[in-house]
Amino acid sequence: MAHRELLHRHRSVLPKWLALYYEEPIEIASAHGRRVTDREGRTYLDFFGGILTNSVGYDVAEISDAVRSQIDTGVLHSSTLYLIESQVELAEKIAQLSGIPDAKVFFTNSGTEANETALMLATQHRRSGQVLALRNSYHGRAFATVAITGIRGWSASELSPINVSWVHGGYRYRSPFKDLSDADYVKACVTDLREVIEIATAGDVACMIVEPIQGVGGFASPPDGLFREFKKVLDEYGILFISDEVQTGWGRTGEHFWGIQAHDVVPDAMTFAKGLGNGLAIGGVVARAELMDCLRANSISTFGGNPISTAGALATLNYLLDHDLQANAAKLGNRLIHGLRSVAAAHPVVGDVRGKGLMIALEFVGPGGEPNPAAATAVLEETRRRGLLVGKGGLYGNVIRLAPPMTLTEDEAEEALGILSEAIEAVSA
Repeated sequence: MAHRELLHRHRSVLPKWLALYYEEPIEIASAHGRRVTDREGRTYLDFFGGILTNSVGYDVAEISDAVRSQIDTGVLHSSTLYLIESQVELAEKIAQLSGIPDAKVFFTNSGTEANETALMLATQHRRSGQVLALRNSYHGRAFATVAITGIRGWSASELSPINVSWVHGGYRYRSPFKDLSDADYVKACVTDLREVIEIATAGDVACMIVEPIQGVGGFASPPDGLFREFKKVLDEYGILFISDEVQTGWGRTGEHFWGIQAHDVVPDAMTFAKGLGNGLAIGGVVARAELMDCLRANSISTFGGNPISTAGALATLNYLLDHDLQANAAKLGNRLIHGLRSVAAAHPVVGDVRGKGLMIALEFVGPGGEPNPAAATAVLEETRRRGLLVGKGGLYGNVIRLAPPMTLTEDEAEEALGILSEAIEAVSA
């Protein structure tokens, strides 16, 4: 009853377009480890982590203590007009971890704001409003980031402060090049990139922005090495390369700390958010000093990099590194992918199982391979009924996304596999 009453109040005062999961939406009231409990007392294993945000789980003492320690000072906020030690220390760590030479960091409140900042830097540095983006991408909900979002369902306006040209490559499963070998797929996408630059732009493009693994687009990714080849072309034209690591950062992909590292290339800038704060609002850009320092006007951030968020983020980053959660993501991600592919082999409704580390997707299809969003929605409901929370996405809304906290245990991975298997079997039947 508590959920129904809250849903009624929600619909009365919040926008229609504010999406809610489930036929009967729930409120998460408490949590510990990888488990959350709703307002009506039901507990679930969480395999979506507040959209890949609760990266190390819930109620982590080291993070809670860091936040409480800052609160106890009485300073919840001061703005970037004042020095903030935790902000400086966090920036130093991120700059070093980025691999970008002579890196500087600017903190924001979210991934959307981080990508907006990166676009502002690139367009100012290059004195151009032209941007290259990937089809099937998602970069945020603000004015410029909506413009570079290549999924119609998440693009609320055709108006834009920038001129965007679209490139193939991120989403292979339904690509016109999908049947090619990895090497030929890369060649075809590189040819497309060059043709787009030559045909659809004036040549003096500001930047290209990519997600190493497309998040909202259904955890889709190209063969490793594609973006290295892209950057060779971009360098010919002086075009900057930005990697959107909002979902792929902090070791979630298992094999690398940053998703772009799978392509053996160093971008000019990276954006980040989500998992760094483990639930606290924080994002940012790390970029070459020349690029970061290019603005010719004053700027501040009232809340970006505030004492509370940076204290918690610093504790989160230290926890990730000290406990080698990247290795855990690689190990348990491999187990989940292997298990899900076994399930998929018995159920044709699952057209594809893909992902890296603890960033895994199942794409649901109809008898002819067409997108099957109804099946994905049904699996979302069936898993919840069985005590597992998962995510949904994809260009056609037909992809189930799995992104549990990186502290996931082997027993929890097996539990989730069992629930997913039951849910898929129920939907197939």
